[in-house]
Amino acid sequence: MSHAGYIFAAFGLTGIIVAGIIMALMNDYRTLKRDLAQFGDKGPETDA
Repeated sequence: MSHAGYIFAAFGLTGIIVAGIIMALMNDYRTLKRDLAQFGDKGPETDA
């Protein structure tokens, strides 16, 4: 009895999920980078 179909399906689904997570992280990074760019190079505000 061969379980090759199940194994390929499991690896394929895992690859799709991992690729989706990587894409979501890249999208979040780009969004965060764009949002932080609006602050520019001001640096921290000090009262001294």
